[in-house]
Amino acid sequence: MEFKDYYTILGVDKSATQDEIKKAYRKLAVKYHPDKNPGNKQAEEKFKEISEAYEVLGDPEKRKKYDQLGARWQQYQHAGAGDFDWSQFMGSEPGGHTYYFEGDLGDLFGGSRGGFSDFFKAFFGGFGGFAESFEKQRKKTAAHNMQAEMEITLQEAYHGTSRILNVDGKKLRITTKPGAYDGQVLRIKGSSVNQPGYHGGDIYVTIRVKPDPMYELKGHDLITEAKIDLYTAVLGGKVELDTVAGKLNITIPRGSQNGKMLRLAGKGMPVYGHPGQYGDLYVKLKVMIPTNLTEEETALFQKLRQIHQHKMHRH
Repeated sequence: MEFKDYYTILGVDKSATQDEIKKAYRKLAVKYHPDKNPGNKQAEEKFKEISEAYEVLGDPEKRKKYDQLGARWQQYQHAGAGDFDWSQFMGSEPGGHTYYFEGDLGDLFGGSRGGFSDFFKAFFGGFGGFAESFEKQRKKTAAHNMQAEMEITLQEAYHGTSRILNVDGKKLRITTKPGAYDGQVLRIKGSSVNQPGYHGGDIYVTIRVKPDPMYELKGHDLITEAKIDLYTAVLGGKVELDTVAGKLNITIPRGSQNGKMLRLAGKGMPVYGHPGQYGDLYVKLKVMIPTNLTEEETALFQKLRQIHQHKMHRH
C-alpha cells in the first residue's frame, strides 16, 4: 500500500507552521474545488486528497500522531502486519517511560471517514490490518492504573502533610505541598502493582479535604467568624484570632455592625505549586449582646438610649 505523504500533497515542509499549512490548503482547495472544475475527475480526486491531508495536518494533535505513526510506516511495510514489532511502534516520553495512544484508532481523526484513501482507512481507520493489530497489542500491553483516596484536614491542606497509603498491598508514602485542595488528583507514576499481561501503571490519588467546623473554604479564600462584645463593636479595638496560619491581631473599626465582613489580604490558603501566593481570609463579625445586666449596667444603657433618642430628635 502506498504511503500518503500529506506534507508533499499540500506542498509544505515538515517544519511548516499551522498557519502555513492552512494557507497552502486554502490555495489548493480553491484551485481544485469541484465547483471550479465541473466534470473533471482528476481535479475531484486531487481535491479529496488535499482535504484528507488537511484533515490530518490542520490539527496539531492529529498532525503529531501522524508524524509518530508515519515514521514507522516503512518498518511495517517491510515486516508485514503480522510480523511487525509493535513494541517499537510505541513511543517514549522523556525519561524512558513508555506511552500509549489512548482511545480507538478508528476515531483517531474523528468525524466521517467517507471518501478517505485506503491508506488513511488502513493506517488510522480501524478497518482491520494495521490498525486492528495495533489496537490488540495496545490492549495487551496497556498500563494497569489504580485509584486511591487520601483524606486530610484543613490544617494539613494549609501546611502540607504526608501519609502512608496501602494500595492493593503496596505501601506508598504520599506527600502533599501546602495548598492541597479537595478533589486534587496526584499521579504516582509507574507505581501500580504489576499484573500478568500488564505493565506497571500509575496510581492516581484523589485528595479529600475534610470539612472544618471553623472555616468555610472557597477556592483559595477562607471564611471564618469572630465573636466580639458589644463594647468593642461600638468603640472599636483589637481582637486576637486563631487562624490556620497562627494567631492574628485584627483591628475592629468603631461602629462595626453585626455580620460585617473584614478582609485580611494574603491570610487565606496557599496557592498550590506557587510558593508565596495566598488567598484571603474573610472574618465575619458576630456581635454578642450582653445578658444578665446589673442594675448599674441597665441604668447606664437606659441613659445611653435617652441620649441617643434626644440626638435623633434634634436631627
